[in-house]
Amino acid sequence: MMGKAAAALLALLLILAEGTKGEAMPRSAVELRCQCVGTRSRFIHPKFIQNVNLTPSGPHCKNVEVIATLRDGREVCLEPTAPWVKLIIKAILDK
Repeated sequence: MMGKAAAALLALLLILAEGTKGEAMPRSAVELRCQCVGTRSRFIHPKFIQNVNLTPSGPHCKNVEVIATLRDGREVCLEPTAPWVKLIIKAILDK
């Protein structure tokens, strides 16, 4: 009986983890660990992007994190090695 409960809990956790791909973690975790659980490299048209936050690697996270805030309020973690994201990073750094 205990094995079925553990299997059900594991299945639930896996389903919840799948739904977080490419999304930023809540702001309460900003200084403690990486904000991005996963990243997305598919192109997002600039007209849908309201703001872009670039967080360099450091003691809190070994990864460079690029988080775009979309016009509808969602936050999306972008893949920093994607060519179109590199252009956005370059534009930010050139300002």
